[in-house]
Amino acid sequence: MLVTVPWATLAGGAEAMLQSILDGADEGPFEFHIVFFEDGPWPHDLREAGFDVTVLPVGRLRQPHRFARAVRRLAAQMRELQPEVILNWSAKTQLYGAPAAVLAGLGGRVIWWQQAIPLGSMVDRAATLLPARAIFCYSGPAARAQRRLRPGRTTVPIAAGSPPPASGEAPAAIELPGDVPIVGLVGRLQAWKGQDRLLRAQALLRDRGLQMHCLIVGGDAFGLEPGYAASVPRLVEELGLGEHVTMTGQVPDAGPFIERMDVLVNASDPEPFGIVLLEGMARGVAVLAVDAGGPSEIIRDGRTGALARSGEPEALADALEPLLRSPAERVRLAQAGHESFMQEFTDAAMRARVFAALRLQLGAPSAAPAG
Repeated sequence: MLVTVPWATLAGGAEAMLQSILDGADEGPFEFHIVFFEDGPWPHDLREAGFDVTVLPVGRLRQPHRFARAVRRLAAQMRELQPEVILNWSAKTQLYGAPAAVLAGLGGRVIWWQQAIPLGSMVDRAATLLPARAIFCYSGPAARAQRRLRPGRTTVPIAAGSPPPASGEAPAAIELPGDVPIVGLVGRLQAWKGQDRLLRAQALLRDRGLQMHCLIVGGDAFGLEPGYAASVPRLVEELGLGEHVTMTGQVPDAGPFIERMDVLVNASDPEPFGIVLLEGMARGVAVLAVDAGGPSEIIRDGRTGALARSGEPEALADALEPLLRSPAERVRLAQAGHESFMQEFTDAAMRARVFAALRLQLGAPSAAPAG
């Protein structure tokens, strides 16, 4: 299998998902060759782990000469390797990988992974236009949104998974108050992740007489929204929350910080899946997310976690309030969430789903209708 990857840093959910697949590569029928579109620590680490890795810098899509050169070089690799399947790990890499596969005479072996809930962007539409045997998504909502794009392609939802925490993993050694619940959010500082909405929810809850300490884990990874990243600390001060918020910045591993939380919030709206929720469930932390996208499928509201009616501050505050009022409710949801994780959402369960879907698609006709 040849996999094309746009990012060279293991810093987000999509990267963690691929790493989990690679960690169990010996469980499936494929040998992996990974092509990165930029150089960085992740390609280096995978080489050290024994994977066949190529770095193929592609530049920007708006540079036609570099695009054409990259497609030709990628096609040459495909002709040499003759992979059974070409898995383009994002819409961006589909824009390179599909034309290269066609050029190499392997267009019928292309599958790509939609990492978002597509809203009809030019990149998503262009990626969908290109040949693909199937498109994989993380959830039913993502798959339904993808199926609205034309032409119709076979679209397969595959729930993500996460490895159970390492035995003996130590909680992060940071100073946090011990007399109020710790409510955390893990994610890059981007507007759609909703750090600002959680902070405003915290201010609303304070007005209701409920105290919490907010732990924001993550920084401006990839420099995607530097303006937003700079605005979050300012908002903390504007809301008068300076003593009630801890921001860690970018961290290599969020797990030890999740260990310090009483509630893990995913405020993203929409969220294609929310792998961080699984990391919380795996550690026996109560989880709360927006009732949309992937979280609406993995969390059973009031049973394995809590769902907010929207990502707006008031809705987040309303969903958080009973958890802040009742330590027993937090414990109940945390235990049920952990049981759900162990039954359905481990990395091994996810790999089994991925490898089964790949086998099915390789045995299906390449022109299968969208389903």
